[in-house]
Amino acid sequence: MLQNLSIQNFVIVDHIDLCFKPGFTVLTGETGAGKSILIDALELVLGRRADTSQIRHGCKRAEITAQFDASTLPALQAWLQENALEDETGICLLRRIMETNGRSRNFINGHTATLQQLRTAGEWLIDIHGQHAHQLLMQNHKQCELLDTWSGESDLARQVASSYRHWQSLCQQRHSQEQQNEQNTREYELLSWQLQELTALNFSPEEWETLQAEHNQLTHTASLLEIARLSLESLSESEIAVLPQLSTVITRLHSLVNIDKTLEPICSQLQSSQIQLQEAVYELKHYQQHLDIDPRKLQEAEARIAAIHGVARKYRTRPETLPELLEVTRQRLEILENSSNNEALIKAEKSARTDYENLAGKLSQARQHAANQLSGQVTESMQTLAMAGGRFNVAMIPVPSGNLHGLEQIEFQVSAHKDLPLRPLNKIASGGELSRISLAIQAITSKISSIPTLIFDEVDTGIGGRIAEIVGKLLHHLGETRQVISITHLPQVAAKGDHHWCVSKTAGTRDKQLPASHIAELDEAERVEEIARMLGGENLTAATHRHAAEMLDASK
Repeated sequence: MLQNLSIQNFVIVDHIDLCFKPGFTVLTGETGAGKSILIDALELVLGRRADTSQIRHGCKRAEITAQFDASTLPALQAWLQENALEDETGICLLRRIMETNGRSRNFINGHTATLQQLRTAGEWLIDIHGQHAHQLLMQNHKQCELLDTWSGESDLARQVASSYRHWQSLCQQRHSQEQQNEQNTREYELLSWQLQELTALNFSPEEWETLQAEHNQLTHTASLLEIARLSLESLSESEIAVLPQLSTVITRLHSLVNIDKTLEPICSQLQSSQIQLQEAVYELKHYQQHLDIDPRKLQEAEARIAAIHGVARKYRTRPETLPELLEVTRQRLEILENSSNNEALIKAEKSARTDYENLAGKLSQARQHAANQLSGQVTESMQTLAMAGGRFNVAMIPVPSGNLHGLEQIEFQVSAHKDLPLRPLNKIASGGELSRISLAIQAITSKISSIPTLIFDEVDTGIGGRIAEIVGKLLHHLGETRQVISITHLPQVAAKGDHHWCVSKTAGTRDKQLPASHIAELDEAERVEEIARMLGGENLTAATHRHAAEMLDASK
């Protein structure tokens, strides 16, 4: 339970140290005195996002410390030990420091902690029912959460939600796969045609080199023939051809060898040259004979080159890379053939759906049993809250396809009178009726919670008179089994408290320019005075004081 709360430099609080006790504690005070500061401070130390505007004006930082007795919470103790945040005495000390520069430091039992760790610890320690809790109860998903908490199947509900997400994820993957398969089919058809076209082209880099050389030769055949003819004339066929003249030179020099032996090597060299020139002439004649001006061959070569260039342009590549494109196309077709099978994904989806339906079916059974119990207990409580004949029902509206919350939608239905039909809770016109039903639900569902401290922040708004007294009894009854703290403006509720705290605000003075909020525990005489104020306002009479004293005596 909550043992101590220390608040420094927070909003209009200068410094407050509070020591809390077991049972039912009421907190009262005039409007604007700062009753809600207690709730705001607790929410911050339990991990709510900080706001620098909450730091008291003129101060550099605000600090909030809350001490809890966690010795009776083994789950919390195990979590603290697991995260190296434990305290040997069984205490759970939460501390939050907020600075004007926006920095926030958090501690659990003196160890640095994250905001999420503060929130996690707080889930075991305190349950805060705000003054707008009845508005949250009108939301279907909140009604569903409350029923699952009441049934003790919150873990199963989380498993159902997780299973549903997994199933839907696989379903989405299957849809995506089917869409991808359609795209793959179109791509496969396109690539198949492309493969067929590239294969039919029957092209290779070697052919391309040969074809280019052949085409170059065919386009220059006439020039080659003319040059070959002129070359033959120059070497052997004209009047001044090289070979006849060389032969004449050799004959002349050879006739002089007998006279001068030094001419013999020269004659040998010239004879060798003559032989080589003669061989060149033979080769040139052979080359000339094989050259043929054939327009048909040239057309065929040009047509083949045009076809290759056309395919290369079509696929935006160079002719020499067409074989590589053919291989890439073949490999991609193989991948598409293997990827079109999604039987494994369909099987996984069916399995996930079966798992979800099994878990959701178990949750539905637990919900049905809990819905009957909760309906009966809230209906019984309504009879004592000036709603005689009223009924409360937890309806389970089937959702055949299922959703994140299971196979049904949870809807709280109410009939304020026996002759009126059941209607959804959010259709109730009377704010007072909604407040009473909401309080009854919160009080009943709180009984099953293992959280040791319950805080009710003006949840009795919209009621008064005899109903307020019944509400006070209801909260006092809760205080018999756990620590209950209620911020209230109703004297009937305040009179039922085991302990009474009063919030007051002092105006600024010359020494202290800022107003300050204070909280003090009241003794018997002070309680009479405070309840009398709540009953009669500013002008208190003896009758008002007697009435206040009678209310306290009756509560005892």
